[in-house]
Amino acid sequence: MKTEEYTEAESLFKSAIMADPFNANAYNERGKVRAMLENFYGAIGDYNFAIEYDSTIVEAYNNRGVAKFYLGDDASAIPDFDDAIRKNPEYEDAYANRGYAWYNLEYYEEAYFDFSRALHINPNNADILFNRGVTSAEIGEYVSAIEDYSKSISIDAEDPETYNFRGVAYYNVANYEAAIQDYTKCIEMDTSDATKYDNRALARTAIEDYQGAIEDYTTSINLIPDDPDTYNFRGVARYKLEDYDGAIEDYSIAIEFDPEEALFYDNRAAAKTENKDYQGAIDDYTSSILLFAIDLEAFYFGHWQNSNWEIIMMVVLI
Repeated sequence: MKTEEYTEAESLFKSAIMADPFNANAYNERGKVRAMLENFYGAIGDYNFAIEYDSTIVEAYNNRGVAKFYLGDDASAIPDFDDAIRKNPEYEDAYANRGYAWYNLEYYEEAYFDFSRALHINPNNADILFNRGVTSAEIGEYVSAIEDYSKSISIDAEDPETYNFRGVAYYNVANYEAAIQDYTKCIEMDTSDATKYDNRALARTAIEDYQGAIEDYTTSINLIPDDPDTYNFRGVARYKLEDYDGAIEDYSIAIEFDPEEALFYDNRAAAKTENKDYQGAIDDYTSSILLFAIDLEAFYFGHWQNSNWEIIMMVVLI
């Protein structure tokens, strides 16, 4: 196990169990090995035997819950973590694991409580601080999230995701400069994640650094060339710089990737209007209305472009 030779370890534990079929520790240890081999059903079976033969092995309850967690059965995992905590009220991992399960079930307040209880036992766990920060952000407590991310970074400054998530929290409290600093830091640590460039581009857009946003969206597109939203957002930045031809080009690519998104047609129509291509704008607003018929703004701008009310009425009748 210690040298990560899990297949060999599983075989050896099997031999131990055959020699002593009621050895609860052997089942518990083989369960760990099977979990490392991603045989979670087999792991659960072993933990069941471990608990049956020795109900005092608290770790087996926690480990069984973890296996269920990895199988996506968060609701069934929680009672196992409950049992582990009842048997050992200072079991840090069980609180944290139950917090993860609550989070996946979107019970964010319960998750926050469990992460807080785990941190009461060990206040220097960077991972749990990070996860409590994520949970705080989910319930809109961005200031608390920033505090947790900052504490996590003070313990482990090498995780780019913590900077990225703190940047998102700063963005949500309109501290765009701080957000950009965090995004820049995490990009320096991880240059291959398009999402980080997208996030910095949004913050740059918020401070009207449209050229910087365009550069970030372009990098993102080079990494993931088939995301229509990125083309749309780059189109918005180009529109703000009055590069209407460039904006139309980006909106058109976004539409090619996702022809069912009404917003892309609205945006391209606005750029065509600035280029005085009123018929092209009307065509795009019409496409938008057909996709999203309750968009009053598309009706308004479509009618403003053309004095012939019958065109709008025709779209309504369709």
